[in-house]
Amino acid sequence: MSKAESRKQLAILGSTGSIGTQTLDVVRANPDRYAVYALCAHRSIDLLVAQAREFHPEVVCIADESLYEELSRQLAAIGYAGKVWAGADAIAWVVTMPSIDIVVASMVGYAGLRPTIEAIKAGKTIALANKETLVVAGEIICELAMTHHAPILPVDSEHSAIFQSLVGEDGNEIEKILLTASGGPFRTFTREQMETVTAADALKHPNWDMGAKITIDSASMMNKGFEVIEAKWLFGVPVEKIQVLVHPQSIVHSAVQFTDGAIKAQLGAPDMRLPIQYALSFPERLQSGFPRADLFAIRNLTFEEPDLERFPNLGLAYEATRRGGNIPCVLNAANEVANLAFREGRCAFLQMSDVIAATMAKAPFVAKPTYDDYVATDAEARRIAERLLN
Repeated sequence: MSKAESRKQLAILGSTGSIGTQTLDVVRANPDRYAVYALCAHRSIDLLVAQAREFHPEVVCIADESLYEELSRQLAAIGYAGKVWAGADAIAWVVTMPSIDIVVASMVGYAGLRPTIEAIKAGKTIALANKETLVVAGEIICELAMTHHAPILPVDSEHSAIFQSLVGEDGNEIEKILLTASGGPFRTFTREQMETVTAADALKHPNWDMGAKITIDSASMMNKGFEVIEAKWLFGVPVEKIQVLVHPQSIVHSAVQFTDGAIKAQLGAPDMRLPIQYALSFPERLQSGFPRADLFAIRNLTFEEPDLERFPNLGLAYEATRRGGNIPCVLNAANEVANLAFREGRCAFLQMSDVIAATMAKAPFVAKPTYDDYVATDAEARRIAERLLN
């Protein structure tokens, strides 16, 4: 088998976003190991076309069907001869194609759920960056992954760190997961100061370069709440065993404490390409030119308790996890509505938490939700949240 034939074929969902573009950096650095079979994006046609020109995928797909003609025109202009598809159904179909080995699930929000489910059913390896998939439907996702023998490898830096800390620890009981958080741009702000912050303020993350939605979630600590729920499903631990630590330096990406008291942690520079590459190459570690963490230069690593009064979204995520059923789905839907409203100037920063809490209180509870229940819950929670904003 030639090197070209032995390369892992990737489908990258959300290829124009932060995780998608950094995944392509990993592909560029390892052209003998990885090839791009499919590129899928939401709306960013210009970047998607540029990616198609460089990586020559078999399939290019755009989620927004209204952009299909323009995408087709631009791809034809560069001489692209592959398949061009559009819409949610197309993305859900792409991930099942036999040639694909790994699906990089990095679409933003609830939209990533359906294609991830279809990829799991097709037995693909999932490099999971879309945390909302497990937040919304963790029980279904885990059951399907076991049934279809589809490995789920975490891409989030925190969950990758936990995963790396657990390698070689089969059978050893976890006493506690220590999930680190940067604290975001408002870590030292009072509630009074946060009353007047803008989306532009919230988008200035001190350590990470991420998309707008996840950066706002990081500022409100909802992102960390989602990661608590994700960790529960990925590592099979009750939420009571997951502790969040605010770690402003973002060098300790997370840790695991075992029943003998030992703590194993993964450290590194705040660069998402490292966990992306590890998810693609596991169990190998590939050489890289990524930045190294210089502990002598850093000198101090500090840890703080999160303040749930200033950042109530983290507490709401714990509450949703304890209530179970469809409530985490409600949490996610309400947050997506509130997050967008804040970015559009229709909602104050602290008001986001009020909208989410009220939606959780008003949405109908389903103890054992099916996939159809999740779809209905998502739609109803969005309606409730919009009404609360208006």
